[in-house]
Amino acid sequence: MLSHAVYFQLKDRSPAAVRSLVEACEKYLSGHPGTVSFWVGTCASYDRQVNDRDFDVALEIVFESHAAHDIYQTADRHDQFIAEQATGWAKVRVFDVDLNVRS
Repeated sequence: MLSHAVYFQLKDRSPAAVRSLVEACEKYLSGHPGTVSFWVGTCASYDRQVNDRDFDVALEIVFESHAAHDIYQTADRHDQFIAEQATGWAKVRVFDVDLNVRS
């Protein structure tokens, strides 16, 4: 399995802008073939030294395989999400993690 985690920092960090991005993630990025789990949320209120708070919205999708992830990356809904939302992003960080790797 592959975890695809994306952290968005918005240019407009208002509650309305954050809510709009969460809704767009749900509309365009959920329900793709090969998805094991889908989560989208906002930065939690923890203010500890170890917490990275340099984001507004976090997305995590677990895919059953790299192949499922690769198909998602070229899906029309994924492309439409980027086309409609990218101008509002100040910074985006992506973390792709192989899950259940055993030696």
